Order: sequence, then structure tokens, then C-alpha cells
Amino acid sequence: MSRLVTLFALLTVFCARPALAVSVDALVSDGKLAIDASISRDGGTVPGQKLQLTLTVSTDTWFTGGTRITVPEVPGLVILQNEQFAANASENRDGKTWVVQRWSLDVFPQRAGDFSIGPVKLRVAVNGGSAGSVAGVLESRPVSFRVVLPESLKDVEQWLAAPSFRARQDFDRSLDDLVVGDAIEQTVVFQASDIMAMMLPAFEPAQQAGLRAYPEPAQLDNNINRGALEASRKAVISYVTEAPGDFVLPRQDFFWWDTTRQTLEVVSLPETRFTVGGTAAASTTPDTAGELPVRTIAALVILAVIAVIARMVYRLLPWPRIATALRTARDTLIALRRPALPERLNPGSSAGD
Repeated sequence: MSRLVTLFALLTVFCARPALAVSVDALVSDGKLAIDASISRDGGTVPGQKLQLTLTVSTDTWFTGGTRITVPEVPGLVILQNEQFAANASENRDGKTWVVQRWSLDVFPQRAGDFSIGPVKLRVAVNGGSAGSVAGVLESRPVSFRVVLPESLKDVEQWLAAPSFRARQDFDRSLDDLVVGDAIEQTVVFQASDIMAMMLPAFEPAQQAGLRAYPEPAQLDNNINRGALEASRKAVISYVTEAPGDFVLPRQDFFWWDTTRQTLEVVSLPETRFTVGGTAAASTTPDTAGELPVRTIAALVILAVIAVIARMVYRLLPWPRIATALRTARDTLIALRRPALPERLNPGSSAGD
């Protein structure tokens, strides 16, 4: 009996040992799994400037499944997971190799003030030794930072914060010799780095009498390469000239906070002037009074040529023979129309009278 009790106790201990490290929290407590969080700071951060929140997950074994991040929601912040894959590495810690995953979240503050992000939740799966694959949720420590508003931005209503910003415009045709009814297509492109396309400024087309604007929906494009963001916003506006006159597409200024030099810059699209004349039909009126248009002269020449050819044909045809043939054909037709039987069955009698 005592042997059975002893065997049962040993089996209980043996079965309980793997359970000591079957949770993510236990692996963290045993120093076999770790998570860290940090946020980039490049001097004073202004509203709209991109910050990068880095989450580092490391284990002394290996990952057995994918990692999933729950992106937190913080009032006043836009937090995006633009990179769908981690940067993987290995490190030597106290003579032991650790496998490391570094995840990045892009953070865009929308106002000045103090902010705190976290804890951020990550679902991971790692090798737990004799416990096999262990899955669970890790939570990073909160990170805090401050966003300030420089004096030069206090009187600016709208700006973008980026290391670079460019703006250009093009037209699909020359703006010379325009007349009523012509169409002009204007293309405006904004490009910037370390920013999302939705944060680039919108272009407002000119609205004025005699020139109707038909804007197309903006085309937004985000290009992400190894954490570097390149954004573009393309606006296409079609203008139709409805009246003659002088028109101006006014200059437009866009404020840009250069995050590299921490200075306020202005990027402008220049003013565009053009003149619209009368309708296209009016432009074909002859300059000299009484001068016939070229098309009218060509038509008269063609009619004269046709008259000469008709006269020559009339003279060359054998009209006597044609007249005889026509009379013969007429007589033949008249004969065919006569009835096959006489009008009376007994000619010369009174029958049928």
C-alpha cells in the first residue's frame, strides 16, 4: 500500500512540473521571456510630427507562432501599425543566445500636451521547453512623452510636420489662344516623407464666374519601405471656359514645419493667368471683307467641273439612236397592254349590245 502511495505522489509531482512554466507570465517571471517599449524623440515634438513606438519581444528559446499586436487608442493620437512584420535579430545575453522581435508603431500627435501610451498588448507563442509551445498575452510598460507648440506655429491654422515636403502643378495644354468652350486640366501633386497621405493638405480649386471647375476625387498613395514613409496626394481639376475674359488661378501657400531644422517654411504654388477669347466659330471669320472662305471656293470649283463633264457627255451621246430605241420600247409596252380577246365575242353582230 505504501508503495502505491509513493508511486502516486511521484506521478503527481512529475505531472505538475511542466505546469510550473505553462503560462507567458511564468516565462517572464523565470527570465525566459521579456518585453520592452520605447518611443523615439528627436528634440521637441510638434503636433503632426511622426514618432515611433518600438516594442521589443525576446525569448531565450524561439517563437513558435505569429505575434499579434492590439493597437491602443489614445485621445489626441493617431497610432498606426504600418509595418506588418517585425525586425528579427539575435542577441547574446550572459553567454546565452536570445531571439528578438522588434515591432514598430507610428504615432502622430494631433495636439500639444502630455501623452501616455500603454500598456500595449501582444499575443505571442514561444517554446516553453518541456511544456511545449506556450501562448499568451504580453503587456508592455506605458511610455510617456510631451508635444509642444513652437511660437512660430501659434498663429498658423494648418501645417504639416515632415523632414521634406514638395508641391507642383502642371497643365495638360498651353494656356495661350484659349476660346470659350475649351477645357483645361490642372494636376497638383503633394509629396512628403514621414507622414501619411491622408495628412497632406487638400487642394481647393479656383471658383470664379466664367470658369467652371470639376475636381476629381483625390488620389492618395503611401509607400512604406523599411519603416520609411513616403506619401503623395494627387488632385486633378478640369476647368471649362464659359465666357471670354481674363482669369487668374491664385497663388496658394502651404505651411510646412521642417522637423529636421525645426523651422517653419512656406511651399507655394504660383499664380496662373490666362485669357479666353470668343468662340471657336468666330475665329474662322475672314479677315478681309468680301473675301470668300476657302470651302466656298472649293465647292464652286467642283460644281463647275461637274457642269463641264455633263456638257461633254451630252454632246458625245448618239441621241437619234437613243430616241428611236425609246419609241420602240414605248410601242412595245402599249402593245402588251392590249387585251388578248376582242371586246365582243362576235364582232359585227348585235350580241352583247
